[in-house]
Amino acid sequence: MGYGSYSAGDWAKLKTSRQISSTKQVEEVFERRECDPKFNPRFIGTRECFDSDDHPHSTPIVVGLDVTASMGYLAVKVASEALNDLIMKLYSTNAVEDPALMCAAYGDYRDGAPLQVTQFESDIRIAEQLLDLYFEDGGNCQVVIPCLWEFLARHTNIDAINKRGEKGFIFTIGDEAEIRQDSVPETVRRVIGDDVRNATAHSLLAEAEKKFHIFHIMIGNDGNKDFLPGHKIVINKDSVDLIPEIILGTIQLQKGMPFDQVVSQWDSINGTILSNALGQLQITGDGQAVTL
Repeated sequence: MGYGSYSAGDWAKLKTSRQISSTKQVEEVFERRECDPKFNPRFIGTRECFDSDDHPHSTPIVVGLDVTASMGYLAVKVASEALNDLIMKLYSTNAVEDPALMCAAYGDYRDGAPLQVTQFESDIRIAEQLLDLYFEDGGNCQVVIPCLWEFLARHTNIDAINKRGEKGFIFTIGDEAEIRQDSVPETVRRVIGDDVRNATAHSLLAEAEKKFHIFHIMIGNDGNKDFLPGHKIVINKDSVDLIPEIILGTIQLQKGMPFDQVVSQWDSINGTILSNALGQLQITGDGQAVTL
């Protein structure tokens, strides 16, 4: 995947045709009432992120959204504003070469569709596929982020890592404090269909880290303290508008841009918020983000 280019004009047309607005309810933005099989990981062999003539240096970026009941406002925010803002900023700043985005939706392990994943794309299909995901509005108990890690570790074929030894990026975003750690093999088998006997949430994270730099943006609390130390950013609900800048800044830090330069891109008010957010990342003595 990854052919074509994303444009502000295409986004404007899609937003108008789908009547997308940040003032709408989640069920008005995400209209599907069941999971589309093409996004169900049980029916997906491999998601590919290959170089192409249009994008010869592809960089996979995964944006994973918590779609449990409390997170409807975030899904609407991302669909109506933040995703477009992120893509446009990735292109305008050249933070990475040839970004190719996948969107993922993860929910409670008891949901009917606990995990959905789109294709890696580089054009308006990024947004189109996000809008075609099913917002189940299920429980708020234990989210299946480890299933997403397992899928990305074992069901992706990525030129960036295969050809150049360059990792992609995973950003999960949510407010759910508890990651599913009980019965992990059974959960993965039900959600994805894979046999991962003896796997744990931590072992699946370690597998995914071989291909991706992994970060989590936590809204409102600092739960799951034993996961992703130094790669977790806690923000309050009032700061969700700055998620595109937080993702962009994290990528820039990981790519070697000095911290002060990353923060100075923005006005003083946003720069202060971003400094506090990005300052939670694990930084080495030379000012660079730790590479996992």
